[in-house]
Parts: sequence; structure tokens; C-alpha cells
Amino acid sequence: MPRTTDGDGTPVPQRLLAAATRLFAEQGYDRTSVQEIVEAAGVTKGALYHYFGSKDDLLHEVYARVLRVQQERLDAFANADEPIEERLRAAAADVVVTTIESLDDAAIFFRSMHHLSPEKYKQVRSERRHYHERFRALVEEGQEAGVFSKATPADLVVDYHFGSVHHLPTWYRVGGSLTPQEVADHLADLLLRALRP
Repeated sequence: MPRTTDGDGTPVPQRLLAAATRLFAEQGYDRTSVQEIVEAAGVTKGALYHYFGSKDDLLHEVYARVLRVQQERLDAFANADEPIEERLRAAAADVVVTTIESLDDAAIFFRSMHHLSPEKYKQVRSERRHYHERFRALVEEGQEAGVFSKATPADLVVDYHFGSVHHLPTWYRVGGSLTPQEVADHLADLLLRALRP
């Protein structure tokens, strides 16, 4: 059975994901071999296949780990005992910050999603749809309560915000003129201004 950690206690799955993320970001998914990943992680192919089964599984996990965090946080914001405007603003800002914190993951995924197997591609689309539906429900809640304008359909409002989020890997640079939180605050404020009655 493969070792679960290395000398400094880093679990093998995390080492594999870190190596894969770096290589996918530098070289592209399709130009990165399994051999390069295991060499960079300092493990055997047997260890990779024990934990992930395939390079496709690694690509899926790159995305899934970010979405899991975002989904948990969105659920917490949605269920909070706060006014709807505050809950939506917090959720809108959070998805920006968590995307910037995982910028390589986001860039890899949007560049390489088409390399997933049909089954995993369908699973990812379902997970993303669930997240977007939960976010849209916040917009609709505010619209029904009269806090947000109904002039723009909730679906279009959500697409507008997530279009900005999905575009972050193409322009945001760590150490640039705006911090992740500042970008998040600006984009969340734009969203709320668009929804004002």
C-alpha cells in the first residue's frame, strides 16, 4: 500500500494535486504526462492510481476542491440570519475571493474542462449548476421581497456576475494594484447596484 505522507507529513494526495496543478498551469493539461506528475510529487505511478485512478481524476479534483469550499461558504451565507442584501453581497464577494485564492485551479479548469471524460464533465456541470441555482435563489428571494428590482431576470443577473468571476484568471495578477478583497468588493457592489429598484 502506498505511503500516505512524505517525510514532512504532507499527504500523498495533496502532493499529487500540488504537482499536477503546477504542471497543468505551466504546460497545459494535455501536454503534461502522468510520469511528469509522479516525478514532481516524488511518488510512484502506483500511488497516483491508488488515490486518483487517472490524470482525468486529478483534473476533476482540481476543480472539485474549489467548488466544495465555495458551495459550503455559499450555503452558510444563504442560511445566515441577515438581510437578503447583506447575504447576497457576502456571497458575491466570497466567490471572487475564493476564485482569486485558487487562480491556477480556475485557469486550468476553464482551459481544460473539455478534456474531462463525458461522465465527469456531466458531473462538473451538475455541481456548477447546483451552485448557480443556490446563488440565483438569493437574487430571487430579494426580488420577491421587493428589495431587488425584477427588471432583469435573476438568471441573467447570475450570468453577469459569474461571467466576471470566470474571467478573473485572464487578467488578475497577484501583487497588482487591487487586493483580492478590493476586487471582490467592487464586483459585489456592481452586482447590487444593478439590482437596485
